[in-house]
Amino acid sequence: MRRRLLPLLLLPCLLLTGCWQDAALTEEEPYPEDLTPQEEEVIPLPEALSLPWYNGVTLDPITCPDGAQQTVAALVYEGLYALDPTFTPQPRLCAEAQCNDDATVWTLTLRQDVRFSDGSSLRARDVAASLQRAKESARYGGRLAAVNSITESRGKVVLRLSRPNASLPALLDIPIVKSGTQDAAAPTGTGPYVLASDENGSFLRANADWWQVKTLPTAAIRLVDCADESSVRYQFSSHAVQLLVSDQTGASPLRSGSRYDSAEADTAILHCLLLNQKTALLQGAAVRRCLSLGIDRESLVDACLSGHGRPAQFPLSPASPLYPADLEEPYRYEDFEDALDRAGLNTGETRSLTLLVCSDSQFKTAAASYLAAALSVCDLQITVRSLPWAEYAAALEKGDFDLCYAAVKLSADWDITSLVTPGGALNYGGFDNASLTQRLTALGPQNDSASAVASLCRQLRQQAPFLPLCFESRSVLTQQGVFEALTPTAADPFYDLGNWQLHLAG
Repeated sequence: MRRRLLPLLLLPCLLLTGCWQDAALTEEEPYPEDLTPQEEEVIPLPEALSLPWYNGVTLDPITCPDGAQQTVAALVYEGLYALDPTFTPQPRLCAEAQCNDDATVWTLTLRQDVRFSDGSSLRARDVAASLQRAKESARYGGRLAAVNSITESRGKVVLRLSRPNASLPALLDIPIVKSGTQDAAAPTGTGPYVLASDENGSFLRANADWWQVKTLPTAAIRLVDCADESSVRYQFSSHAVQLLVSDQTGASPLRSGSRYDSAEADTAILHCLLLNQKTALLQGAAVRRCLSLGIDRESLVDACLSGHGRPAQFPLSPASPLYPADLEEPYRYEDFEDALDRAGLNTGETRSLTLLVCSDSQFKTAAASYLAAALSVCDLQITVRSLPWAEYAAALEKGDFDLCYAAVKLSADWDITSLVTPGGALNYGGFDNASLTQRLTALGPQNDSASAVASLCRQLRQQAPFLPLCFESRSVLTQQGVFEALTPTAADPFYDLGNWQLHLAG
């Protein structure tokens, strides 16, 4: 399946951290202090696997709360596709996807062997209903903004788009539930587990009708009731539950005193510097390009983000096979200094710039301070302006910044049109370049090859409308010694669950 780097699709919405949801600018949400176990305590293996959840709160994967509830839902529901660790869509409930010549009409053929956990067969109307609800939801509405209609035709699902997108399957990892059950506390799904209860409370039991017919690491997973995020973290710190998805670069990472194993999942959350084109000094591409040459991205990730990310010079994850690694330029301070000299920024005249950052994350403020120090060379003098989220967002909206440290969640088709096109939802700096906009428009279904992507990346590097820094990762934290062979992805902490190895007492 061909994948297009930048289809003209999304108008993103705000992202609240703590979940695997669609979004744009990320906001840090503070967590309470962690409770850590005694340092010398030997933690035995659990008798059974347990996960946290919010009892009495919907498990519907389209409308459920962020965090723990979505983690549980990942075991109960499946999408038409699943994104693998390289962000490549792998077929799940969809057997085949075909599009017309300009990739504006997609016809999805469903697998015939899929049954819901109640034994009923998967139908086109189930998929159409789930996608329609997703299109109207806060969580998935952004990625489906260009879908004009979702209909059934002869047992197939037909999607009609307002703009071409040869990479549509990369957006279709949206969980599917049985039509008519969406209002239930736990809508019916097709996943490897189903919600059940006994005298001891709620648990997940293996789905006997699971179409994949794979051996699961355990027949049952106990669910531990939690009231809020604070109790979720307490239950993990006290080892009552054995798995937690965590943003370790967020407002409150799990403290190092807690003993756990960690598996990293690459995400599509891009850390970048936004550049305000209204700032006289930043109106020229040569100066913007200078700033990019002055950033040691590997050191920034290691020193400021504790290694929870991948350095990136282009706006698509280095985990993707489309990433043009051969175009990367190694960081050399001498190259930065020479570029400043050529751009007329080594005259002895101080040029002051302000770098805006959200103060809610110590990692992002540390990264901003690192960048300000690294870029304050020759004539440049950069000062960090750290604001709480609400004030930070307001300053962005007003264009009250020169540089801005931002975290932006892209879709898996690597759409950046909202960042660089006139009127784009995230084009806070007012970048406007007719040549680049024309190239984005021309990058259609027949021009989505690696060479076309590389050509676009060359132009992005030359124009430098914003400066990619890295893609952050999410951590799947587990009790030491309980799990082996975890391969979490950005969308699914339980990806390739059948190959996981689980160690329990006895």
